Amino acid sequence: MPRTAVVWFRRDLRVHDHPALSRAVAEHDRVVPLFVVDDRLLVGRWASANRAWHLAGALERLADAIAERGGTLAVVRGDPRSVVVEVAREVGATTILATRDLSPYARGRDEAVAAASAAHGIAFLAGRGQLVHEPEELRRDDGGPYAVFSPFQRRWEALPIRDPLEAPVAIRSDPLPSAAGSTILEVLGDRRPTADPELLLEPGEPAARRRLARWATSDALRDYDQGRDRLAEDGTSRLSQDLRWGTLSPVEVLERCAGPGRGRERFRAEIAWRDFYTHLLWREPSVLRRSFRREFDALSWSSDDQAVQAWREGRTGYPIVDAAMRQLLATGWMHNRARMIAASFLTKHLLVDWRVGEAHFMEHLVDGDPASNNGGWQWAASTGTDPQPYFRIFNPTLQGRRHDPDGSYVRRWVPELAGLTGPDIHEPPPGRYLEPIIEHGAARRRALDAYGAARSSAGG
Repeated sequence: MPRTAVVWFRRDLRVHDHPALSRAVAEHDRVVPLFVVDDRLLVGRWASANRAWHLAGALERLADAIAERGGTLAVVRGDPRSVVVEVAREVGATTILATRDLSPYARGRDEAVAAASAAHGIAFLAGRGQLVHEPEELRRDDGGPYAVFSPFQRRWEALPIRDPLEAPVAIRSDPLPSAAGSTILEVLGDRRPTADPELLLEPGEPAARRRLARWATSDALRDYDQGRDRLAEDGTSRLSQDLRWGTLSPVEVLERCAGPGRGRERFRAEIAWRDFYTHLLWREPSVLRRSFRREFDALSWSSDDQAVQAWREGRTGYPIVDAAMRQLLATGWMHNRARMIAASFLTKHLLVDWRVGEAHFMEHLVDGDPASNNGGWQWAASTGTDPQPYFRIFNPTLQGRRHDPDGSYVRRWVPELAGLTGPDIHEPPPGRYLEPIIEHGAARRRALDAYGAARSSAGG
């Protein structure tokens, strides 16, 4: 009997440096590539039309890559806790291989699949591929997990990194009978983004590899430590959605971007942050519901719905905040410095619960990742691990002048101010723009009082 394995794709939509796929091809006679469209992810808490659009494109490119190697990607819709095992039994597979997914939902899903597989004598093997280093590999000397980034990064940098794997030359598989005749778009349904399709980056592994090739040899990478916070410049990698969907391997990204210099060193730190927040969520899944720093669960958040809506639509009266929020709506992406400014404004100026902002970002971000998005929001709100101290409150006007000194970013996304030039665009003359919905000084004092009261009530 031929040895058959199912390779279950999830957040690893690539053929290069794919440990599960490479192992399946090397150890089995036949391989059945499978993707299960899970309604819980399409319409659940973190549903996003933009990510669904990107997923559809990435799956089409993955199907092409597998077909070029002689295989067929089966895309079926249903509950993966039952569907994956049903497919394995249909094709007579003895093994299901997958890339480990560390989110709370994915862990519960995979435990259910493992149990169902074992009941039918099928092995379920989930291994590395989503991160550079697995959570079990990074612990303090006393065995505990890291809650501060700097020592985490030092240990992360010291660990050896595996070599990237080549894409399989051939994938020997037959079409899945039960999925015959169904196209990816038919299974997924009509997936129209809320962002402007013309401004969304092309999805899929080939486009991701082109972006990586350009970034790895760019002046922007060399100067990343200096240019990464300049909002109007092309100083970031734009690889975040590719890492989120696994159309690029983080190990290959590190290898391609390796080398001396402060820019490359700073970029490596961003990859380490991605591992850090994923490890944190793996160990502390409660952070998706409550503050990592428990004393701030007692914060008295505001419930000003009008202010929240103004923030969502980019109508706060602060040009840099409004530009950031409009960029998000138009492109499904936001510069990281702009994310920090927008998040600080919501949580500190408007004193709105960080979970409101977390949900809005997850609704629109093509690169929306539960771990990184949660980590960033809790950092900005000063409620998370290794946080921005609560008494450091961004002044949006000064942030705009510092990171968009000539106003190019604001003019791009706030066309009402296109006639203004230079740093004064961040504090328009009276009558030239919307009035700020809250004055910075008053907002700062209110935030300090609220955070101080929460700490006092918790005995901090």
